[in-house]
Amino acid sequence: MAYDLEEQEKLDSVKAWWQKNGGWITSVLLVVMLALAGWNGWNWWQRKQATDAALLYEQVQKAVEARDAERIKRSAADMQEKYGKTAYGEMTALLAARALYDAGDLATAKSHLKWAAEHAKREEYRVLARVRLAGVLLDEKAYDEGLALLQDKPPAAFAGVVADRRGDLYAAQGKAAEARTAYREALEAAGKDQGTARQLIQFKLDALGDA
Repeated sequence: MAYDLEEQEKLDSVKAWWQKNGGWITSVLLVVMLALAGWNGWNWWQRKQATDAALLYEQVQKAVEARDAERIKRSAADMQEKYGKTAYGEMTALLAARALYDAGDLATAKSHLKWAAEHAKREEYRVLARVRLAGVLLDEKAYDEGLALLQDKPPAAFAGVVADRRGDLYAAQGKAAEARTAYREALEAAGKDQGTARQLIQFKLDALGDA
């Protein structure tokens, strides 16, 4: 009998404790469950986005190989609109820009390079987009606009190509002294294994003549 009374007292104590605390415990558990469900849903959505973007990137590659400018533009526009926040967005922008530039569509090539320069997640892609966009502006003789793109200090791995492009822009402007300085910076930054690149930079530097 004492055993039953003791058990009943424990049960009553648990009931009282639950009546007092059960509401907020249930709320906390519900919040945790919703958070886990949301996290799992987010991860699933991220994986689906990456998979779909990969398939679309493959279509862009095939269009580039086929030199189908219209397909490139359509696929690249879809990528930018639907999957621009994935890694494939910046990859597609650079790939499409190069192909469209070669096809003579400078306006669309520039738009993709501008997008990559502003929205690419990885810094190296943003820098590469600015260098290539500055090259297009060099063709258009928009020298000051091109130099403005390259005024920020780039990552060490891109110091050479940025300096080389600045040299091209200065040389086109007839600013030989500034071009020499830029080309010398490019030579200094270029690795010893970049023999062809170093030869080209040295050729452009020699073409400017002595100071």
